[in-house]
Amino acid sequence: MKKSLQALVCAVVLGLLGAASVSTASRAETGAVRVVFTKGGFIIGVGGGRGVLTFRGHHYPFTASGMSVGATIGASTMELVGRARNLHSPGDLVGTYSAIGAGAAVAGGAGGVALQNARGVVLELHGVKVGLELSAAVGGVTITMP
Repeated sequence: MKKSLQALVCAVVLGLLGAASVSTASRAETGAVRVVFTKGGFIIGVGGGRGVLTFRGHHYPFTASGMSVGATIGASTMELVGRARNLHSPGDLVGTYSAIGAGAAVAGGAGGVALQNARGVVLELHGVKVGLELSAAVGGVTITMP
């Protein structure tokens, strides 16, 4: 019984210390992301789109462009929403994101993706894909801000 109580007290103390360290001012933040991305291709897929990052109550427009190489055929449009984690400023969103993925859409479907750039920003996006596309490709997306 005494060991159980000691373990519980240790767990509570460690939890409080962990919570205190997470709430520091230098901690990275999370922003909301919405993007519409259209792509198409045969073997090589290309695409682009526009989106908005909502961070600290402000809206920051951005453009996204990308290319994939592999088994790609067709065209689709994706409306994605999600979050950008590990942001210190809106400019951290800018960069090249790499991913290896596979997906399919025939007249509509759902999809999700998790991407990371060199600054450590992680995009976690999900949404609806409309069109006719099959892919199993290695690709990357580059995000720029005006």
